[in-house]
Amino acid sequence: METESNGIKKLNTQSPSKMAEGMAMQRFAESSKGEEERICYDPYAFHFISPEIIEYSIKHPEEAKLKVDQMEKLFPGLSSSIIARVRYFDDYLMKNIEEGLEQLVILGAGYDTRAYRIEGLKGNVKIFELDHPNTQNFKVEKIKEIFGCTYDNVNYVPIDFETQNIEEILFKNGYNSSKKTLFIMEGLIMYIPEKSVKKTLSFILKNSGRDSSIIFDYYPKSVVDGTSKLEVGKNIRNYLIELGEPLQFGFEDGKVVEFLSNIGFKKIHNVTGEDYKSYFSGKYEYREVCDLLSFVHALV
Repeated sequence: METESNGIKKLNTQSPSKMAEGMAMQRFAESSKGEEERICYDPYAFHFISPEIIEYSIKHPEEAKLKVDQMEKLFPGLSSSIIARVRYFDDYLMKNIEEGLEQLVILGAGYDTRAYRIEGLKGNVKIFELDHPNTQNFKVEKIKEIFGCTYDNVNYVPIDFETQNIEEILFKNGYNSSKKTLFIMEGLIMYIPEKSVKKTLSFILKNSGRDSSIIFDYYPKSVVDGTSKLEVGKNIRNYLIELGEPLQFGFEDGKVVEFLSNIGFKKIHNVTGEDYKSYFSGKYEYREVCDLLSFVHALV
């Protein structure tokens, strides 16, 4: 692992993303629950988890549960927030499909399986999945193992968001700027520098068809820069530094709507933990969420 002069470990670009695997584990755990209990469902998530982890969980269920409990103590509510994020983004995507979506661009796709599990996408919507080649190459091999091939409407586009131009790469791979497009950035914005965030949002504004939209999640700037007064905020930041995937960008508290409005987005809707806590109503009200993770969607 490389280290910068200030002692902070640099982003790991030498192997598939451990965070992508961690998110697959979250989806797998939720999908393993009963139909009446789970908030989201991803039948393919377990394929992206190392066999050693699954085998350990089967052979040592008590120890595996202890590890989950320890993570919940470190990051109270974050697991439920991640699951709510999957569900909310799924719901928003399906709403867009019903309203005539023509293109889907998934930035920082990781092990996202929406192209394969959301029925309205199959063969009907042109999909572009952008991610670092190390993570993407591993994913493509897994997709071939699962389905025997990749889907014709899914374009895998390798990119380094910090050094490469999204505009050049997307157009080179067949992106059509006149089509109604949804840009999903799940677990991405917080991991790239501010200049890359602004370039990406600027591209979307200038190169999207009528009624195109974006949806992404974010942490407050205080979590990113280490000034959060909450222990969970400090734990999130420190854990990701140790993992080699440090946070790089966050919004000032209460400023995300103003930020997006100032650069040209409209009909901006900010979704807080208090909002998506509604997924865990009734007998699941005991499931705590982490208010530090918020979502936002807006129209071009």
